[in-house]
Parts: sequence; structure tokens; C-alpha cells
Amino acid sequence: MPDLSDIDHADANVMLSIVMLYWSLHDRLTCEAPDLSKQERLLLIRLSEPRRMGDLARFMQALPSTMTALTDGLEAKGLVARRRDPKDRRAWLLELTAAGRETRAGLGEMIKVALREETGLCADDLNQFSDLLMKIRSHILAKGLPKGLPL
Repeated sequence: MPDLSDIDHADANVMLSIVMLYWSLHDRLTCEAPDLSKQERLLLIRLSEPRRMGDLARFMQALPSTMTALTDGLEAKGLVARRRDPKDRRAWLLELTAAGRETRAGLGEMIKVALREETGLCADDLNQFSDLLMKIRSHILAKGLPKGLPL
């Protein structure tokens, strides 16, 4: 484990702690869902309801061709299905299949457990941490997502 005791700047320690949490959660979800890529996991998490593929590409800051490749992979695994958007027959909607809903629910449970275990926070502290993160998220979204952030 790297020694971070020589970093005497509180804000730098906060930033490094955020990075460490991100990587520990990322590694954890990779190990627990090895058959899904990071992008596939993020897409399943975002897909709470049928969405246009173009909108998903925009939300995830991905090229349409990347979204098509992701969709092809998830479709081959039986997790998503494409259907024409009844409001605009030129557009495709992406929706979860029954297996996709089950996989998404499993990812949600893994995230819940991973957050609790990786942060070491009690339920009350984790709720407070979550509230603060949602405020941070809202602030960042109001300013605009950093370029290349796959969310």
C-alpha cells in the first residue's frame, strides 16, 4: 500500500481519497461482474426505463458508433432489446429485457454492498455522504460534465 503520510495538504488528501474510493469501487464491480465491461455496466445502470440510443450516447458522452457497439454486445448477451420509438420511427429505443432487469438489480445490490464495505461508513454516515455527493453531482452537472466522462 502506498504511503500517503507525507501529503500535508488537507484538500489534496480529500482529492486522493475520492480517487481511491473510485478505484476501489471500480475494481470491486469489475471483479463481481467480469462478464460486463465498465461501459456495459454504466449503460445498464443508466437504463432505468427505455431510452433513445442517441440520448444515451449524449448522456454517456459516447459516439453513436460506440453506443451501437455497446448495444450489440448487450443484445448478444440477452440483456437489452432495441425497438423503434413510436414517437419517431427513425429513432431506436433501448430497453432492458427480463434478464437485463435482473442483471441491473444485481448491479444495484453489488453497488450498495460495495459502498458500505469500501467506505466503512455506518448507515447514517453513508446516507449523509450520499446526500453530499448528490449536491456535488448537481453542482457539476449545472456547470457541465467534464469532457470524456462516461456517465
